[in-house]
Amino acid sequence: MKRFFFFLLCIFPVGTIFSQNIKGYWSGILDVGATKLPIVLNISEKEGKYSATMDSPSQGAKGIPLNSINFDNAKLTFSITNIGVEYEGVWQSDSIVGTFKQSGMSFPLTFLPAKESPKLLTRLQEPTLPYPYHAEDLRFENKKSGITLAGTLTLPKEGNKFPAVVLVSGSGPQNRDEEVFGHKPFLVLSDYLTRNGIAVLRYDDRGVAESGGNYQTATLQDFATDATAAVNYLKTRKEINPEKIGIIGHSEGGIIAFMLAGESGSDLAFIVTMAGMAIPGDSLMRMQRYAISKTMGISDALIEQNEAVVGIAYSIANSYSQDFILQNMDNLINEAIPDSLKMNINIRLGLQQAVKQIMAPEILSLMNFNPSDALKSIKCPVFALNGEKDLQVPADINLDRVKALVKGPVTVKKYPNLNHLFQHCTTGLPSEYGNIEETISPEVLNDIATWIKQTFK
Repeated sequence: MKRFFFFLLCIFPVGTIFSQNIKGYWSGILDVGATKLPIVLNISEKEGKYSATMDSPSQGAKGIPLNSINFDNAKLTFSITNIGVEYEGVWQSDSIVGTFKQSGMSFPLTFLPAKESPKLLTRLQEPTLPYPYHAEDLRFENKKSGITLAGTLTLPKEGNKFPAVVLVSGSGPQNRDEEVFGHKPFLVLSDYLTRNGIAVLRYDDRGVAESGGNYQTATLQDFATDATAAVNYLKTRKEINPEKIGIIGHSEGGIIAFMLAGESGSDLAFIVTMAGMAIPGDSLMRMQRYAISKTMGISDALIEQNEAVVGIAYSIANSYSQDFILQNMDNLINEAIPDSLKMNINIRLGLQQAVKQIMAPEILSLMNFNPSDALKSIKCPVFALNGEKDLQVPADINLDRVKALVKGPVTVKKYPNLNHLFQHCTTGLPSEYGNIEETISPEVLNDIATWIKQTFK
C-alpha cells in the first residue's frame, strides 16, 4: 500500500507590500520530526492573479496544482483540497514564514527564493533503449467490467513457450511502470526478469494513462478482475507456456495475488508477493499508522488522538453511502465526535479529510478485507518477501501469517534494511523513497528470478 497522507503532514509599509511580486520558485523544508521533506512552489502571475504548482522532489511528485493561492497585504495563503493541504504565511523581507496544515496537523514551513525547482534524481537501474528483448505495447479486454486495459509485454529474444508473469501494482492509481516517487519499479523488475528468460506483462491501472475505466469508483475486487483479464490474455499468446503463468504483486497487488491464487479452480502456476498484505486490512492500516508515526517521532498522545479520529471516520464511512455522507458531513461528525473535541477546528478538519479518504471504494474495500480464507485455499507455490524496515506492511507478523495459513509450498524471506519498495534505507519512512537512488535491491531481483526458474526445473 502506497497511500498515506502527503507530507502519501512585523508590519511593512503599504508601498513595500504592493511592490513585492512573489512569482518564481520558492523552496522550503517541511520538518515533521524524523522526516524532512523539501517543498517547492512554482508561482506564476498574470494580470495581477497568481497560479502555482507544488513539487515534492523527494517523493517524486512534480507539478501538483494548487486549487487556490492568494497574496495580499504581505500574507500568502494556498490550498490543495484533494490532499487536505492548507498554508498560511507572511512575507518577511526575503522569506515567507508560515504554517503548513494537513488533516488536522500543523507544521512550521518557511519558503526562501530559489533559482529553479530541484531536478529529480537519476535512476541508474532503469533500462535504456535498445532492449536486448522484444517489447510490445498492447491492449486487452476485461470483459467482466467492460473495459480495455493497456500494457506492455516483454519477451526474451531466444526460445519460446516462456514462463510468464503479470505484474500487479500497489494501491493508488499507477501506470504500467508502477511509477512512484520518481522510481519505476515495474520497469526495472520486468527488464530484469525478461533478461532472465521470463516473459512479463505489466499494465496501466484502470483509468490511468492509456487504460479505460474509472479508478476512483473501483474496489479491490474490481482490480482483481483486471489482473485476471491480464492472465487470460497471456494464455492466448503462442510464445507463452499456459501452464507456467503466475502473478507478482506488490503491496495491494500482493493481496490480489493471494485472492486469485485462492480462488476455487485457480490455475495459476505460482505467485510472488512483495509486501503483500496477509493481515486484515483495518488492522494492517492501524499498524502502518503507528509504525510511521513512531518513526517520525510523533508523541503517543497525538497518535492516540489520531486513532480516535480515524476510528470515527471509519465508522461513518462504513455506515452510509458516499452521497449521504457528502450531503450530511457536518451532522454526522457532530453526532459522532465527543463533546470535548467539537470545538477543536483542527480535529474537525482532520476528521472530514479522513472520512473522504476512507470512503473511497478502494480504501474501504481494503480496510474491510480479510485475506485469511484466500491464504488457506492457495495450492500453488508461493514466494512471499518483505523488507525488515517496511513501515507500511510490517514484515514479521505478515510473513508469519503467510507461513501459518498457506497449505501449499511456501517460501518466505525477510530482507535486512529494506523498506516497502525494497530499497536499502535508513529509517523506512515513505519520505525517504524518492531520495534513495536504488529502485529495487539487486538481491531481491535475483531472488525472484531464481525462485521462478527453480519452480519450473
